[in-house]
Amino acid sequence: MKTDSAWAWVPTLYFAEGIPYFLVNVVSVTMFKRLGMGNAELALYTSLLYLPWVIKPLWSPIVDIVRNKRWWILAMQSVMWVAFAVLALTVLSFGSGHPLLVAVLLLFYLAAFASATHDIAADGFYMLALDPHRQSLFVGIRSTFYRIASVFGQGGIVVAAGILEERLGDIPLAWSLTLGGSAALLAVLNLWHLKALPRCESSRTANREANRTETPLTSPVPEKGRRPSFAGVFAAFFRKKDVWLTIIFLLLYRLPEAMSVKMLTPFLLDSPEKGGLALSTAQSGLVYGTAGIIALTVGGIAGGLASARWGLRKTLWPMALSLALPCAVYLFLSIARPPLWAVYIGVVLDQFGYGFGFTAYMLYMMYFCAGPFQTAHYAICTAFMALSMMLPGMVAGILQEAVGYTGFFVVVVASCLVTVAVTAFLPSRIEESYGKKLPSTEK
Repeated sequence: MKTDSAWAWVPTLYFAEGIPYFLVNVVSVTMFKRLGMGNAELALYTSLLYLPWVIKPLWSPIVDIVRNKRWWILAMQSVMWVAFAVLALTVLSFGSGHPLLVAVLLLFYLAAFASATHDIAADGFYMLALDPHRQSLFVGIRSTFYRIASVFGQGGIVVAAGILEERLGDIPLAWSLTLGGSAALLAVLNLWHLKALPRCESSRTANREANRTETPLTSPVPEKGRRPSFAGVFAAFFRKKDVWLTIIFLLLYRLPEAMSVKMLTPFLLDSPEKGGLALSTAQSGLVYGTAGIIALTVGGIAGGLASARWGLRKTLWPMALSLALPCAVYLFLSIARPPLWAVYIGVVLDQFGYGFGFTAYMLYMMYFCAGPFQTAHYAICTAFMALSMMLPGMVAGILQEAVGYTGFFVVVVASCLVTVAVTAFLPSRIEESYGKKLPSTEK
């Protein structure tokens, strides 16, 4: 395989983009739980790890201005594997009272900021290195390998940690080896990309820099042939029609999922005395991180097919209800405590519904951002998307410890009414034909 071929770097680049994201935002929940952290602390600290993805539009222009995107990709991959390697050593001493909690969190934040910056650079590099035809050709490939990273990260890595826990009888050592293996994988990918990523930015970067120097930094509206200012792009976003309704929708549409997501792994792992289902770490990885993620992916594909057939306006309500209502399965599981096969069915049902319903969220963001500066405006929307998960997650653990798992899932089910309420305002504002025959979207 020629290393200048897109096949040599697109799959591995988006696999490398997914692994650190899921390590930071998902696998960390299981790790902290197995290391003895309480639900309130766990939910607060891991929710705050979303912050870099919330604020990444603030420094995204730096990736355009300083060096080039290939350099940023390689540099951020280096930072990430080093951060996880140091984390592997630090977790060994993460004992009673969590004396190294600050160090562990700082290393996770370092990896999180590097991962968010890597996302910016990778997506920009993809658009620079490939012509429009090949961008369209490989969009499904990049999405597929990002989802493979999701299954590998949330499923494979957690299962591996669970097997090591059982064989070694030492939880900190098991997670240290797991993080060390993850760091080694990222290091190998980093070395591969040093060879495989094409050098395609020199002339384009020079032209871009020449154009930028001619643009008044304070001008909110660019003159013909000149680039807009950063402040002008932000101002244009907040002048868009229905912007405040859109922000409310972005923040609240996923409230049931945002409330529950940080507590699902603790619920699966906790003992019956604490209201949990007492699954092992490996079982949790298979149920939620493997079967659940596969169902999420299938739900997303089904959502894309449905929207392409009937359009966003007609599918919005079915998608909103499929996102909100299946979360009731966790209330059932907390009351009935059924056998493992029923837990699989419940998680698969919830995740399929979430994947199907999330399609409407992504399509509406694209609909709202259409027009000038749509790439930058979409990045701003993704910041609100991350914020919608961060804020509810921060208080989820406190709420769960106050009312127990059953009471917590009652609140989650009640929050479905919020999804219904914010959805009710949108159908009349969406063109009836929007979404029909629309190409599938990435992550």
